[in-house]
Amino acid sequence: MNFLASKAQLRASFLRWSLFLVPLIVLLGFLSGRFGSPDTVWFDSLTKPSIFPPTAAFGIVWGILFAMIGFAVALVASAWGAFGRPLALVVFAVHFPITLAWTPVFFGAQNMQGGLIVIGAAIVTLLVVIAAFWRVRRSAGLLLVPYLGWLCFAGALNYMFIVENPDGGLTGDSGAAVEVVL
Repeated sequence: MNFLASKAQLRASFLRWSLFLVPLIVLLGFLSGRFGSPDTVWFDSLTKPSIFPPTAAFGIVWGILFAMIGFAVALVASAWGAFGRPLALVVFAVHFPITLAWTPVFFGAQNMQGGLIVIGAAIVTLLVVIAAFWRVRRSAGLLLVPYLGWLCFAGALNYMFIVENPDGGLTGDSGAAVEVVL
């Protein structure tokens, strides 16, 4: 039997998905941050690029972006029967761990080049996610545009850290990193 859901049913579905996905996305972002931190001797010793914002800005921006990401995914997840919905959710499930991997690679492993590769992959896969979400719910795709902008800024910032610190933050004659936190 085929039938269309009422507007009230669609809103209720979106609300349920939002109540699950927004906290989940925020929690995953928080947990990713536990695997690396800018509060290390290594990061403090790096020359900061001129475009480096105050450290507190990162937590605020990521908190807002993770909530927006959660709502975007909820819009797609609640679009039962929409063409492309399963593919959009799978593409997001592939993309999001890549984004979450940046903090452990850059801060945890203290690998700026690896971080740049990860963020490049995150940007490319996010473009695919935005296209897939756009086909399901245009508003879901639009909610991800600020996230794309921030990833591009973060990629530029990561690149600038490499330029400003060609030794990777290495010091002394031994070539060993100042501090390695795993």
